[in-house]
Amino acid sequence: MTEMMRCLVKDKSEVGLWMQRRPIPKIGPEDVLIRIRKTGICGTDIHIWNWDDWSRKAVSLGIITGHEFSGEIVEIGANVKDLKLGQRCSGEGHLIGNKSRQARAGTFHLDPETMGVGVNTDGAFAEYIRLPAFNTVKLPESISDEIGAILDPLGNAVHTALSFDLVGEDVLITGAGPIGIMAAAVARFAGARNIVITDINQERLDLANNVVDAVTVNVMSQSLTDTMSKLNLKQGFDVGLEMSGSSAAFNQMVSALVTGGKIAMLGIPPSKTEVDWSQIVFKSIIIKGIYGREIFETWYKMIVMLERGLDVSKVITKEIPANKYKEGFNTMLAGGSGKIIMDWAH
Repeated sequence: MTEMMRCLVKDKSEVGLWMQRRPIPKIGPEDVLIRIRKTGICGTDIHIWNWDDWSRKAVSLGIITGHEFSGEIVEIGANVKDLKLGQRCSGEGHLIGNKSRQARAGTFHLDPETMGVGVNTDGAFAEYIRLPAFNTVKLPESISDEIGAILDPLGNAVHTALSFDLVGEDVLITGAGPIGIMAAAVARFAGARNIVITDINQERLDLANNVVDAVTVNVMSQSLTDTMSKLNLKQGFDVGLEMSGSSAAFNQMVSALVTGGKIAMLGIPPSKTEVDWSQIVFKSIIIKGIYGREIFETWYKMIVMLERGLDVSKVITKEIPANKYKEGFNTMLAGGSGKIIMDWAH
């Protein structure tokens, strides 16, 4: 094995990432070394690329970015017993501690000591990544490397969509980005009745129509109220999945829900957002914030669903060699794409 690897590094305090050669990471007794095959570009990676206010505060210069990946195990730490060389895998990108009440209770996704792969520690935009064996997730042969590389965002969609019972329910999804579209596919698979996706980007709504059986509404030119009438919704939607981070979309969702409706909220709104709390109170609406995946229940459920026929493959709209990463980021920045996969094997 060569001692050096290609990797994408946030090396300067400006827009962009830079391809560099770094030493292959050394693993500890509880770690595995994974040879990366495919990676997905995430919204977090776009923030780091743009070097916005959040990324300047959260990310240290010199870090290898990226956290959505699939690959194979090529080295195993001395204390690792349940993984093997050559095993295809993906991985949970939230690295947890073991001291907090939440972690010790097994609710790992709530651990306040959580660090992010590719944000706080070196990530997956590289030919190799060191990962704790605890975070490594085996991939069955029925799941391709491409799908394996987007299990992280699919997990966000699964966690959000399955937060409430969907069987026979009418579901409103605000935000037709890849995670919103995948959440719609999960809702359909889980037995929802009517599924409506709203956005202001027609390209994303067109992609949604190509991926999942749902009604799409461009709120710039179409009326959500008219759509609800056509679907014969007497009171409103039972469940809302907020994926956009838009305060206007959130407020429209609140208005469109039934009394006693439920909202799972993955989108991150601006820090100061105007909300009509009186409407939320009088309608007895339940709001649940979603961050990441339930470790590892979400992984179990999404892998089972994929093995039983959940198909989100069409949400992947482009695959490029890793050395053409700038093309991938520019496509993402244009705003109309689905998931973009980078191939590190060639």
